[in-house]
Amino acid sequence: MAQNFSKNLSYIGRNIKKIRQIKKISQAEFASLFDLSRPSIGAYEEGRSEPKIETLILIATYFKLSIDLLLTRELSISEIFSLESIKKKLNKAHNLGQDSTIITTAPLISQDQFLNYVVHHKNNDFMEKLPKIGIPMKAHSYLICFEMVGSEMVFQQQGIHHGDLLIGKLVPQTDLQKIIGQVLCLVTTSGIFTKRLDSVNPKHLHLKSDDPSYPMQDLLLESIIQIWEIIGVFSKKINPPTYLEGRILRLEQAIDKLSSQP
Repeated sequence: MAQNFSKNLSYIGRNIKKIRQIKKISQAEFASLFDLSRPSIGAYEEGRSEPKIETLILIATYFKLSIDLLLTRELSISEIFSLESIKKKLNKAHNLGQDSTIITTAPLISQDQFLNYVVHHKNNDFMEKLPKIGIPMKAHSYLICFEMVGSEMVFQQQGIHHGDLLIGKLVPQTDLQKIIGQVLCLVTTSGIFTKRLDSVNPKHLHLKSDDPSYPMQDLLLESIIQIWEIIGVFSKKINPPTYLEGRILRLEQAIDKLSSQP
């Protein structure tokens, strides 16, 4: 009976309960965070009711989660801990502290502007007319945003997807040895494309895709106009769990199933 009841819990209810338990927050304390009653939290966790969309937004915002993640699958313990760790690292790296209002604007180079950017990237009027995107971080160097084209940076559904927006910082050719292994957006005389830097020699860059079915590529240094190291990605897609995360999730589900048996 208890096992069937557990299976009927909604993802949001299970996730609320797991977040509470991991962060050691009582139902009453959780309720007070979002101006709810304690019985409402119990009802969510037991699958008897679900939060309003306004409440979902508040919960997702407070715990730095996406609403899709809360609604579509059960969070793993490692996921909750890693999300908290990432938040702390980002705050420290960008010196945000308690101020989350710091926004850096960057010009957006969409696919239909690639050729124009290659030709007019030194033209201030052209750059000023480009649409701008707000990035929630304090930047210490000039940033630009490129649209990802193609699927060669996706492997086993993980990675940078077609249509994602790539945040890049300019890198001089003299610093290429320092960023081997990083994803680069390369502006060349023949166009703009995204690859991972594999190695460097005096005349060429050796580049690879994250999808191993694509061949390695050599690019002449003399054909490169600009090199942008990708330091962030805006994506509409949620990458599925990695193989390791999937195994952890299945292990947690098995433990939950055993613990719910009478």
